[in-house]
Amino acid sequence: MSAETLSKLLKKGDRIAVSNITGREASQVTAVSQKYCGNIVGGWALGKGGQVVDTPKGPVQVFANFEELLRLVPSKKHPNKILIYSPPEAVYGEVKEILKYGTGTVETLFIVTEHVAVEVTAKLHRLCRQAGIDVAGCNTLGMINTHDHVRIGAVGGDTPDESFKPGSVTIISNSGNMVNTIAGYLASVGLRVSFGISTGKDRLILTPLKRLLELAEHDEHTRIIVLYIEPGGTYEAEAVAWMKDHAFSKPVIVYVGGELAEKADITLGHAGAVIEGKASSASGKKQLFDDYFGSAPFNQAMTAQQYQQKPEALAKGLRVTILHHIPAAADLIYQVLGYTRDTTRFQPLTLNPWFVNLHNLGKALPAELALAAGTIPEPHLSQYKLLVKGFSDSMIRQPMRNASHASSNDGAVPRVYGISLADLMEKRSFVASLVLYWTGRLPNDIFEEHLVEMTLIASLTNGPGTISAQGSKLSASAGNRPHTAMIGTLASIGEVHGGNGSKAAAYLLDIFSDSGLKDPYDPEFTTYPLAKKAAAAFRRKKEAAKAIGLEYERIPCLGHPVFTGEEINYDPRERVISEFIRKSNRRQVFLDFYLQLAAALKANGAAPRVMAVNVDAALACIWLGICWKSLIDKEITTQRVIDLPFAAFALGRAAGGAGEFFDHQDFGTAMDMRIPVNECRSLTRPAKLSP
Repeated sequence: MSAETLSKLLKKGDRIAVSNITGREASQVTAVSQKYCGNIVGGWALGKGGQVVDTPKGPVQVFANFEELLRLVPSKKHPNKILIYSPPEAVYGEVKEILKYGTGTVETLFIVTEHVAVEVTAKLHRLCRQAGIDVAGCNTLGMINTHDHVRIGAVGGDTPDESFKPGSVTIISNSGNMVNTIAGYLASVGLRVSFGISTGKDRLILTPLKRLLELAEHDEHTRIIVLYIEPGGTYEAEAVAWMKDHAFSKPVIVYVGGELAEKADITLGHAGAVIEGKASSASGKKQLFDDYFGSAPFNQAMTAQQYQQKPEALAKGLRVTILHHIPAAADLIYQVLGYTRDTTRFQPLTLNPWFVNLHNLGKALPAELALAAGTIPEPHLSQYKLLVKGFSDSMIRQPMRNASHASSNDGAVPRVYGISLADLMEKRSFVASLVLYWTGRLPNDIFEEHLVEMTLIASLTNGPGTISAQGSKLSASAGNRPHTAMIGTLASIGEVHGGNGSKAAAYLLDIFSDSGLKDPYDPEFTTYPLAKKAAAAFRRKKEAAKAIGLEYERIPCLGHPVFTGEEINYDPRERVISEFIRKSNRRQVFLDFYLQLAAALKANGAAPRVMAVNVDAALACIWLGICWKSLIDKEITTQRVIDLPFAAFALGRAAGGAGEFFDHQDFGTAMDMRIPVNECRSLTRPAKLSP
């Protein structure tokens, strides 16, 4: 192993690359890590080159393989640490490629993957040792260095800052999640963490406990070490022998789990928790550490006064028999050895039930057991409030064969969201009634009402050559009735033809989710920074994809196959809508954003000309504007908002399909779509059926 201290394994300035980065867990960990410390320079995944993983600090580029990453990333950003999330069968190949191309740059591998074959793990150990590269795992959750505010892997979960503050305790644990738990426990006595390390617990641990203790002894920030040990393996015996031989200078607190499972003949979940002789059992490991400490395990009756005359008795440390005794044992050692706590702000380790519902049982329990609901700490309190609001504002699933929020009929009066259909007929338009039926609210004013009417008119047709018009004409040629022609029209539209409005709505929701926009018609809201940022992000994606010869994802609803020939292009239907908004002395924020985005793409070189904002984008902007307040107030679901532009297009186009049907029925000849046999080609050879 080339590292000399723990900080050499992970420090500020390290550049991390992630294998299989687009996987569910790897992409989530990448996003959190980028927010926490921003140390990931890229990743790779088979067949995913050219994609990106979105994070709060910007997208992380995905390459086809490690060699391509090194070739396309500037040398000053080449990774020196690798986080491996590849499947077990792919780990050997990944490491071989890393060693082939990364020797001289890569210093450490952290292999998260579990269930890697012992034979493969042994080969990895030999190959990495020959290359002078450190390797941790397999089955490690990673590592965190609090003083440098960096992590690799998932140590700390989604909120590493919550439990991990700079301090003087290094935690080394077979279980990754226990690193987080113990860090939280230590805060109860004013102790914080210097390093949190998950060794993993596969059959073969590539960075064993002995080696980590060597590094911890040389770490200036580490005063004591806390160990979480599971049954299986003989690494602890090797570590204790080394500590004895080298007069290890730092106290160690040890918790050994698994003895109950051992007595009950239960197999623990980790692959390495396989008992191979007494030294690898939980009871054997407990005895091992007790012999090293030369004292009985910790109990709560122990006080600092008892050790005033013999502080050296705790110089080696203590074993605890109960996990939540770790902070008390650490506090005792700090008092006896005269160490200064890391902080005076304690977080008492007491039962704090967030929710209590004991019903009648509460009356029978003693007061000390019938606890009242405690205080929910942040950030969990905010998350809980959002969850409650989400439940209270969302539609509760229930059988609805004979029920509806949208409509009702008491036998005399049909209603839409409680409003009499007769009243709507007398006092409001079809468009206003449609908005009510689709969103649960009437339009705010005549301005919104007219915008929706324009979207329906704009959707009626794009000429007789469109796919949807062909569906209607074919239906007429087949002798169908008008409603079948309308169905044929609807069946001819989809994600490619007509569905772009929904993609645009989803795109806008992503862009504006954290914008703080309250009013979609706000004349003061500035959209240019959002448009410029979105244009820059698109250019990066486009250039990265082109560099490796892959197709890139277009921005929905920008450009039109007809309106392309000018330096600045417009869809005339969008122009009518924009002109109406201007003449009304109003503004539509989402449509403004789209128009500025088209200009920004031309300005930064991502597009050769200003592309047309097509009518599908206008539909998405208008319907998103109508629903924005309901969306903020959680009175409408995001999925409904995404689907509404498609529904509006479909409604207009279905009406247009009926118009094509009537025209073709009256004046057209039957369309014969059959192709003569002599023009048809077979792409398979004739074959005989076996008897």
